[in-house]
Amino acid sequence: MRTPTRIAGVLTGLALSLGGAAVTAVAAPAVRADIPACVNMAAQAGAGATEAVTAACTRGVSGDLTGCVDGLTQAGVPGGAAGGACRLAALEPR
Repeated sequence: MRTPTRIAGVLTGLALSLGGAAVTAVAAPAVRADIPACVNMAAQAGAGATEAVTAACTRGVSGDLTGCVDGLTQAGVPGGAAGGACRLAALEPR
């Protein structure tokens, strides 16, 4: 009689722990990129808020730092500011 009780206890514990992990994954907020911060930094550095700037910042979100910096540089953002803006693109908005 003890074996079925143990099996039931183990299965219940497993179900609760897996269910808790699923709830945590669903309840956790998604990490979003901060494209507006990237665009604003590029604008402060001299580029207008154009589609090219937004496209470059979007490349930074996907991890293409070189493509982001190149796009911002072509849009008129100096190199150092372009690198900083692209790093901002990958951060969670505040």
